[in-house]
Amino acid sequence: MPDALPFPPLPWEAPITERPLPKDAGTRLLRDLPAADDATLLGWAAAGDRRAFDQLAGRHLPVLYRVALRITGQPAEAEEVVQEAMLRLWRHAARFDPGRAQLGTWLYRITANLAIDRMRRPAAHLLDGAQNPEDPAPDPEARLVERQRQTLLAAALAELPPRQRAALALSYDQGLSGAEAAAALSVSPRALEGLLRRARQFLFVRLRGASS
Repeated sequence: MPDALPFPPLPWEAPITERPLPKDAGTRLLRDLPAADDATLLGWAAAGDRRAFDQLAGRHLPVLYRVALRITGQPAEAEEVVQEAMLRLWRHAARFDPGRAQLGTWLYRITANLAIDRMRRPAAHLLDGAQNPEDPAPDPEARLVERQRQTLLAAALAELPPRQRAALALSYDQGLSGAEAAAALSVSPRALEGLLRRARQFLFVRLRGASS
């Protein structure tokens, strides 16, 4: 993934040279965007501050991209997923209630749902292992073993249902707590454990069979 995904002007935005200068433009320029928390940035974005929104996007895009890539297995699909997630955030910024949920959890939920929906399409591609970079070990034999292991793991992950893949991505790749991952998938903690248990069992059986 590039250092930062490009976020082009939104469809309804006029070219920047044609936009009227906001009345609070001076105040906006004095805002300490890096130090602001998500709720503050979202409030400014809801009022039309694109710089605040860009700060939010830069803060969350890399993590959301990794989640989307784990679920879809396709860099191009993952980029489209996170772009759509950010577009929804921009559209609904004014309606988001930080008192009811954390922004990160809401974005995880949107991203996971969008990625799962894409994987359910008839033309959806399986995981191709692109999210598992090759281990740069100097030993050629070790590189070969690691490459084979990653190939087997990617193939096994590709056979998992999208929701189980999403549960693994949120719980293990991103290290969310059980409650956070469950909230992101809109399931109970007990249902999340069921998804994880079935995924682990499947991967264990598939990888053991492949190595025997």
